[in-house]
Amino acid sequence: GKSFRDTSGLNQHCFSHTAEKAFSCPDCSRSFKMLSSLRVHCRIHTREKLFPCAACGKNFTTSTRFIEHQLTHSSEKPYSCADCGKSFSLKSNLTRHRHIHTGAQPTL
Repeated sequence: GKSFRDTSGLNQHCFSHTAEKAFSCPDCSRSFKMLSSLRVHCRIHTREKLFPCAACGKNFTTSTRFIEHQLTHSSEKPYSCADCGKSFSLKSNLTRHRHIHTGAQPTL
């Protein structure tokens, strides 16, 4: 299961399962449960990128993508395959890699 640092995090998580998608994007058909999610989404349409990488100049719309990108400039690869030992900087890359051992098709 999931764990949370405080009750606020737990409440927000529970809200994500029960709330209606009351916030709609004016530019497309996507709807969101939280206003903050809609605001992040709208950056796709405005091409607003608030997180620039000092190392290479790329810009990112979310802090999550920016932090993931920062790992590409580092030699740190904290996610290792238990089957072959190959290491990855992103957990999603390890998950995709595991399919070569299981024979399962990755989902897009």
